Amino acid sequence: MGSRKNSERSRGCGCSRRTFMVAAGSAALSQTLVTRVAGEEVSGATAVAPAGPASRYVPRVKAAFVRRKGEYGILWPGAVYDGEAALKMYRQQIMAAAREFNMNVDLRPEPIYSPREAYRWFAQAETEDLDGLFLVLLDRQEHAWPTATKAVDSPVPAVIFAPIGAAFTSNTASLAKKDGAFICSTDDFSQAIYGLKMIKAGAKLRETRFIVLQGKERKDIEVAQLGTKLRYIPASTFLELYERTPTSSEIKAIAAEYLDGAERVTGPTREDITNGVKSYVVARTILEREEGDGIAMDCLTALRYTDISLPCIAWSRMLDHGVPAACEADVGACVTHALVQYLFDRPGFQQDPVPDTANDCLIGAHCTCATRLNGFDQPPEPFRMSHHHGMRDAVPVPHWRVGQRVTVASVILGDGRDVPAQMIISAGEVADNIAVPPSGGCVVSVSLRLDGVSDLLDYPGFHQIFFYGDYKKELAAYCRLYGIRAQIV
Repeated sequence: MGSRKNSERSRGCGCSRRTFMVAAGSAALSQTLVTRVAGEEVSGATAVAPAGPASRYVPRVKAAFVRRKGEYGILWPGAVYDGEAALKMYRQQIMAAAREFNMNVDLRPEPIYSPREAYRWFAQAETEDLDGLFLVLLDRQEHAWPTATKAVDSPVPAVIFAPIGAAFTSNTASLAKKDGAFICSTDDFSQAIYGLKMIKAGAKLRETRFIVLQGKERKDIEVAQLGTKLRYIPASTFLELYERTPTSSEIKAIAAEYLDGAERVTGPTREDITNGVKSYVVARTILEREEGDGIAMDCLTALRYTDISLPCIAWSRMLDHGVPAACEADVGACVTHALVQYLFDRPGFQQDPVPDTANDCLIGAHCTCATRLNGFDQPPEPFRMSHHHGMRDAVPVPHWRVGQRVTVASVILGDGRDVPAQMIISAGEVADNIAVPPSGGCVVSVSLRLDGVSDLLDYPGFHQIFFYGDYKKELAAYCRLYGIRAQIV
């Protein structure tokens, strides 16, 4: 039944006879922008977009309702429950979510009414290349929970939704700690819809190809357990293409956009910003040419002793446009960036963790950060333009909203055999934006006060991703669904 679980897999209208197919057209690779430079309108600027296999992949899910045939009578959920109305309502919401998420959902037109029908349904599922199973239990009796158990024990991720009246703890206890499943016992169907989104995210993450500019060798490898693809190309590719790239009207237009949009500019010149934007255009060209969904670079090694602009603006702009972009060729950060974007539709901030013992805060410091922290379709946070901490190049420094709830996440890769992947997860709120200077270190320095964490000297991991919103519970659910060990801090 596909190769999707653990080592095997790395938020009404009518439907066709057996398959509800969503095949919305893929987003265009880029869109034309119009900007003004020195009072003149300059067109032809293009926005970057993922161009790899994940951008074209449509996740496939097999879905069904489960109940006994006939009247509920005295058995739970009881005769008081309008199962037909519930079925109609949930069907409409499933279809709407499938359209929104661009997923192929094969939704059985009639509920699974018996163990024999369940057997046939699972037998058919085993012949299909699926990314997930999705069951809505409209019954607590007879074959309902045995059918749910078969889904949980299948080799693909399974989402089980049981509205109030369809589950006792005696039904859920044996499944509660099993990997590969997300069990929702609630009347809030948005939790089940998030389950669908997790299946989409897991499938997209598996199909994602990162272009990694590092070293001298060209090679393609796969991240154990998660399936994410890594295409390594020589770092010199970036340098060579940068030298051949002219300072076009598009580059000048984007530089003007940063200058006009910044609250203030402290340090970098127009030329610095223009050179940084050239790095963005170079990275975009490489992403498109290599058919990548995300990008990473060992920038400190490759560019430290050159006059070529570090890709701080480039990565910030990539992240603002929904392209995962990781610093220092950190594969764990690549995966975490992508997962945050797929699950929560917003960029994250990869950072170096700094303990603040006086204020019991964790400071995240780096020199590249997205500005559209509220979401890709939302306005940017106010930002200033600064030098990189090495007093070179140009960096957008967004102001993180004090009091804003924030999640911290970091995927720690496993070996795909004995050591499973892990995820460090915390939540808290923005305490401050650290001014650099007079403080030292990276110029984007955000201070978080984490829930229940006071000793930050040994906070685990490095290059964790900060992002807006409190999603600790949702990330823990994703970990359970995909066999990742969650470390809640």
